[in-house]
Amino acid sequence: MTSMDFLMLTKGPLFQLAVAIFAIGMLARMIEIFALGRAHNYAAPRGSAMAGGLRTMYKRFHTDPGTFKAAPFDVVVGTIWHIGFIVALLLFIPHVELIKSTFGIAWPALPNPVVDAVTAITILGLLAALVHRLSHPVKRFLSTTEDYLIWGVTFLVMLTGYLAYNRLINPYPLALGIHILAAEIFLIVLPFTKLTHIFTAFVARYYNGAIFGRKGVQS
Repeated sequence: MTSMDFLMLTKGPLFQLAVAIFAIGMLARMIEIFALGRAHNYAAPRGSAMAGGLRTMYKRFHTDPGTFKAAPFDVVVGTIWHIGFIVALLLFIPHVELIKSTFGIAWPALPNPVVDAVTAITILGLLAALVHRLSHPVKRFLSTTEDYLIWGVTFLVMLTGYLAYNRLINPYPLALGIHILAAEIFLIVLPFTKLTHIFTAFVARYYNGAIFGRKGVQS
């Protein structure tokens, strides 16, 4: 198999398979979540559930002073690599073009060198997070195989993208194919691990905020 054959395989059948598994897996997870339902609250509402839910979704983007004081490394490094991942995913010109060709929607992208620099910082942030996890006794004890799997697939997507863009693997079709394969593994793993928080975190935050909002208190 040539490098071009490998690239065509990752861009064709493997991509379709990964998207299908991702879509079916996420649909099953969302059905599972919403099928749980919740008991009807017969108490008279003292506030707006919707306002409480939206307020909590907004507030969770800001770290409270107590959390930052207790775990400054986690807050700073976690914020850096999460934002970097989102920037690389949604604001890289080739990714925006892929989304446009697939879904028919697009938005302004950042210059490629800017995204490249952000990707490098994100890779360093992920490495720092892994070293911190391994060197922190409590975190190392609490970490599971799933935690390291999530870190691994996330890191590989960023690393292979950086290597491909900077032509650090030759030939280029091989580098691009490896990056696409890493992204496909990420998609396949996502619905069946804690990576689902990419989608469910917003639902959970709104739900918790709505409960407290209806009671007239802030979460």
